[in-house]
Amino acid sequence: MDLDLNDILWEDEDILVIRKHAGTPVQHVGIGKMDLEHLLLNYLAIGNTEKRRTPYLAVIHRLDQPVEGILMFAKNRDSAKKLNDQMVKNQIKKDYLAVAENAPKILEGTLRDYLLKKKSSNKSEVVTKNTPGAKRAILSYQMLTGDDQSGRALLSISLKTGRHHQIRVQMSHADMPLCGDRKYNEDYIDGEQLALCAYKLKFFHPVTNQELKFQINPENVIFRPFLEELKRQ
Repeated sequence: MDLDLNDILWEDEDILVIRKHAGTPVQHVGIGKMDLEHLLLNYLAIGNTEKRRTPYLAVIHRLDQPVEGILMFAKNRDSAKKLNDQMVKNQIKKDYLAVAENAPKILEGTLRDYLLKKKSSNKSEVVTKNTPGAKRAILSYQMLTGDDQSGRALLSISLKTGRHHQIRVQMSHADMPLCGDRKYNEDYIDGEQLALCAYKLKFFHPVTNQELKFQINPENVIFRPFLEELKRQ
């Protein structure tokens, strides 16, 4: 498995911005399985003129293995620190496209919940505020278009916090489970891929302070009829 250079959206001495495909893990998941982090380290090692020095690469944020979308990495410690500071200050904006099994009753809104991660099942669930280990989770959504025949809807989602499986859990709890979600959609159709894509990313370059914006279209076929409908509107 090699890195497709067409997936590199931006590269300089300080950062890498990459398109992650659905099914590719961001970090190590098991012996003999390649992940995006090591693909990038191999790529950087090939172009490294200082052969005795191992390339530096820091994962700034992550996507679940079945999720496709845009990710950024830092290529030195100073850039990693500055980007992590932006994360803490909510200066990095991440927007997602998702196809929900059911259209929302309220076309635009904010979901506020408390989530608890269950390590035994690698799932999270909505719990009460006072549950030990519970973490606050906030996201905003907007319906972009829907399909009257299937009842499904295309949503734009903006994360205010970053919790384990946050979008999938909160949307399912709000009766809007995502299409293709094996873990949280009781009406999951076998063979469908998770219809969730981190399609927009905005942040400030850690050295130049230039505002950088990236946007991609989802590859998942579930999105196609909705994106085509948006073009016709």
